[in-house]
Amino acid sequence: MVGQAEQVADSNVMIAAKTFLSGGIAGCCAKTAVAPLDRVKILLQAHNVHYKHLGVFSTVKHVIHKEGFTGLYKGNGVQMIRIFPYAAIQFLAYEQLKKLAKNLPYLSHSPNTSKLICGSLAGLSSVMCTYPLDMIRSRLAFQVKGEVVYTGILHTIQSIVLLEGGARGLYQGIVPTVLGMAPYAGLSFCSFEMLKNFALEKFPDTLGTHKASCGLVLILPAKLVCGGLAGAIAQTASYPLDVVRRRMQLSGMALKSKELHVVKHPRGWFQMLVSIYHENGITHGLFRGMSVNYIRIMPTVAISFATYESCKQALGLDTSADR
Repeated sequence: MVGQAEQVADSNVMIAAKTFLSGGIAGCCAKTAVAPLDRVKILLQAHNVHYKHLGVFSTVKHVIHKEGFTGLYKGNGVQMIRIFPYAAIQFLAYEQLKKLAKNLPYLSHSPNTSKLICGSLAGLSSVMCTYPLDMIRSRLAFQVKGEVVYTGILHTIQSIVLLEGGARGLYQGIVPTVLGMAPYAGLSFCSFEMLKNFALEKFPDTLGTHKASCGLVLILPAKLVCGGLAGAIAQTASYPLDVVRRRMQLSGMALKSKELHVVKHPRGWFQMLVSIYHENGITHGLFRGMSVNYIRIMPTVAISFATYESCKQALGLDTSADR
C-alpha cells in the first residue's frame, strides 16, 4: 500500500515537472517570436519621444535605422529570464487548479466558469512571482541608442531600489497588472479550452488527429487558430489596464543628458487611468498601441498554446478535449 502511494506521488511529481517544462518552453518560443513587436508596443504605449508620432510599421523601420536590427530585441534577454518561470508557473498552476476544481461541487457543474476562475488564479500566481523582471525588461526596452540610462539588469535593479522607494519600486504598476491579469489569463485559458473542445467535438475528422498516448487532439493549424482567437478576446478586455501598467512602470524614468532623473508621479493606478484618458483620449490613450498588440498577441498566444500542447503530447501528457 505504501509502495503504491509512493508510485502515485512520483507519478504526480513527474507530471508536474513535465507540465512546468512544457509551459516554460512554450512561453520562451512565443515571446521570442514576437519580441520585435513587444518592443514596438512598449515604445508606443509610453509615447517615447522618438516614436510617439509614428505608426507600427514606421516604428519598426525607424528602430532598425536608429539602432540596427538587434534593436528590435532590446530587453529580450531579461524577457527570457522572466518568461520561462512565468509561463511555467502559469500553465502548471492552471492544470493543478483545474484538477482541484473538479472536486468542488459549485465549480464541477460549471466547467466554463471553472476554467475562467482557474485561469485567472494561475495568471495572478505567475505575475506575482515574476513582476520585478517584467518591470526591468520594460525599462531596458524603452531605452534608445545614445540615451542609455541602465547598463543592464543589475544596474536597473540598483537604480530603482536606490532612487524609487526601495524594493517597492520594483512593483510599480502591480495593481493594474493584477486587475488586468485576472480577466486576461482567465479569458485566455477559458477561450482556448472552449474553442479546442468545440473544434474536436464538431469537426473531429477535419481538425483532430489521434495520438496513441493522448487520444483525440487538435492538429497544429487548429491549435494556432484557437490560440490566436483566445488571445484577441482576452487582450481586448484588459488592454487599458495594460497601458496603465506600462505607464506606471516607466513613470520613474526620464532621460536628460544621459543622466538618470526620477520623475515623481504621486498618482495611483486609477488616477493614472483618468490622466491618460484626459490627456490622450481612448484611441490614442487607453488603446494606444492596440493595433500592434493585435498583431503581437494573436501569434503570441497561438504559439504559446500550440507549443504547450505539442510539448505535452511529446512528453506523453493528455491534451484531449474535456469530456
